[in-house]
Amino acid sequence: MRILHIGKYYPPYAGGMEIFLRDLLRSLKDGGSEVAGLVHHHLPGPSSSWEEMEGVPIFRVSSLGQILYTPMSPSFPLVFRNIIRSFRPHILHLHLPNPSAFWSLALPEARAVPMVIQWQSDVVPSEIDRRLQPAYRCYRPLEQRMLAQAEKILVASEPYLAHSVPLKPWTSKCAVIPLGVDPERLPWPHADAIQLAEGSWPPGCLRVLAVGRLTYYKGFYVLIRAARRAEGVAVQIVGHGDLRSQLKRAIRQRGLETRVCLGGGLSDEMLQALFATCDVFCLPSLERTEAFGVVLLEAMRYGKPIIASHIPGSGPGWVVQEGECGWLVPPGDVDALAAKMKNLAANPELCRELGQNGCENFKRKFHIQSVARGVTKIYEDILESGGVGGS
Repeated sequence: MRILHIGKYYPPYAGGMEIFLRDLLRSLKDGGSEVAGLVHHHLPGPSSSWEEMEGVPIFRVSSLGQILYTPMSPSFPLVFRNIIRSFRPHILHLHLPNPSAFWSLALPEARAVPMVIQWQSDVVPSEIDRRLQPAYRCYRPLEQRMLAQAEKILVASEPYLAHSVPLKPWTSKCAVIPLGVDPERLPWPHADAIQLAEGSWPPGCLRVLAVGRLTYYKGFYVLIRAARRAEGVAVQIVGHGDLRSQLKRAIRQRGLETRVCLGGGLSDEMLQALFATCDVFCLPSLERTEAFGVVLLEAMRYGKPIIASHIPGSGPGWVVQEGECGWLVPPGDVDALAAKMKNLAANPELCRELGQNGCENFKRKFHIQSVARGVTKIYEDILESGGVGGS
């Protein structure tokens, strides 16, 4: 069984969609499927290229950059067509949102192959970045055509499916399969990395870690403001993004340089060491663009309790409750987040207890192998039915 996955980017780009795609491809390969990935280069400039990563062929198409978080790649349809002709996939697995995937509607070679859609998130009409709403009016007709064509649509949580307006006409072909991560990709760090990470935290504080792109919906401003109101709390924010200079200014203006660190991108081992040495992981996201939160699973793998925003109709609250591993606060509520961090600083035993709960539930519910088995069963059902192009 040959499966071609079409994604937006791929590691070393450090996004949740990309991390999940890497772990899923590896697990599908280990389960006996022949898989390949077609993605964009995450930086403008490099020509289209092919490489084998961890035994999986990855084709990266050249990009001119981004407009509204969308890669501009004029050569994508040509590369897409050539890969279909050479790889001869039995199924196309499209990870959305990703406008380049719409070429599957235009290319005859792609229309002849059954499609599975991995619905990572709606294109949310953001109250923060208002440019997205008019752009989505152009995007939606193609999105709906693709959903009509798909054999199956995979959604990561029940709340997201229940509240997704674009998916309402297609719920009969939707299946809920949680995202997962591979714990082998997240080993316990070596002693020297642990020592470096220990030294990066101020002494005597509740250690709060946050990881993600420094972008509009992640809510890192909220975490910085909450840290100012919560004495005895130290925060490290790890990630790259277009809000880096604004966040640094917010830290400086509040006099938090000794308690809030904006770490930028780190090596895998150093990030793992921060997971190992923190007390709590925080995901303060603001909108349904945060559809699931793969990074929450990474925190659970390291046995860390979680404070997450309870975004209506989204996945993070579902993940935390399913893992029974933390606490939920209203999105954007600085006072509620500060109060929760202060309470945890006074109750370290509760942190350890819920972190252990999350670790055990991660093994049962969010291991990538169980996710891959569910996805493989979807593939097998589609091929047994012989269908192409649902309606």
